[in-house]
Amino acid sequence: MKRVLIALSVGAAVLLAACGGTSVASNPSTGGPTVITPPAAALTGAGATFPAPFYDAARFAYNQKFSQVTVNYQAVGSGAGIQQLTKKLVDFGASDVPMNATELTAAGGSDGVVQIASTLGTESLAYNLSGVSNGQLKLTAKTIAGIFLGTIKKWNDPALAADNSGVSLPNQAITVVHRSDGSGTTYIFTDYLSTVSADWQSKVGKGKSVAWPVGQGASGNAAVATRITQTPGAIGYVELAYVLQTNMTQASLQNHDGQFVIPSPEGATAAASQFLAVNPTQFSIVNAPGAKSAPISGYSWLMLYKDQADKTKGTALVDYLDWLVTDGQQYAANVHYAKLPSNIVKDDINSLKTVTSGGANLLPSTVAAPS
Repeated sequence: MKRVLIALSVGAAVLLAACGGTSVASNPSTGGPTVITPPAAALTGAGATFPAPFYDAARFAYNQKFSQVTVNYQAVGSGAGIQQLTKKLVDFGASDVPMNATELTAAGGSDGVVQIASTLGTESLAYNLSGVSNGQLKLTAKTIAGIFLGTIKKWNDPALAADNSGVSLPNQAITVVHRSDGSGTTYIFTDYLSTVSADWQSKVGKGKSVAWPVGQGASGNAAVATRITQTPGAIGYVELAYVLQTNMTQASLQNHDGQFVIPSPEGATAAASQFLAVNPTQFSIVNAPGAKSAPISGYSWLMLYKDQADKTKGTALVDYLDWLVTDGQQYAANVHYAKLPSNIVKDDINSLKTVTSGGANLLPSTVAAPS
């Protein structure tokens, strides 16, 4: 029953945001810079659960503006999203880590796929620990790595106690919860651990799927959140939107500059500001410098084929994605993601301008990118 309640809570929060709840602008977006009238189309996408609350709010708002366009998005995990795009089962795929060389080859080559950053977010370490309130638990890079390597087994371990003076940590076993599916959220988290811990890098490494030393697996951010909520003594990595929308308890994380920060959209923005040259081959922003930077932050990405076989559907798709990275960003902010930096929006629009059908560009060349 608790699992159902968490899923409903997340869904309700997204629907509230999409429908103009108190945290959302009262009117639907006025459309992106290209908006004329997109052709009628039914678009399908699949992939990452990390940005799913944003995608749900945004596609609802876009349909309110253009009822002739529907967007169906299935949050099945980054790995599955890439597979479905490769098999051309969907119009766009979504992943928190861009497609690598092997994946691009399977999809017909790097020249045939366009990848754009769609949103910016951060991950929390959510926990279920009686008597320890939100943000009260402090975790360092060393203790996070120790917990997920299984070398720190109990909550009152001396390493944790040393960083949490004045906090009553119980003599209770730690239950690690991690993703069981191919996940971009996992990639960002293990990229962070590989950056801050030589032991993790040598023993486990980074990837959408890894051989976890300890813990229980669950498929998707919502399922991980549910498992943590149901398990006393549990801890796991969860995208911030799921934590805030379901009132989970999250730790304060020590960042690169030694400051303990509670993950937030502002922390993701601070982290992103340290990495201006982000692209599909250089995309990591974990462990960013800066006193306010959230240490486990990352972009989420959308992928589509550069040559669209169906011109009508392709036109609607690039119009929707152009809107998503411009006016649609207000819906990211409303559900606890950070708006894309202007330089990333500019890169996205320039990439969308390369999408064609029958040799003709689908996004007008006159579209102005942010200066």
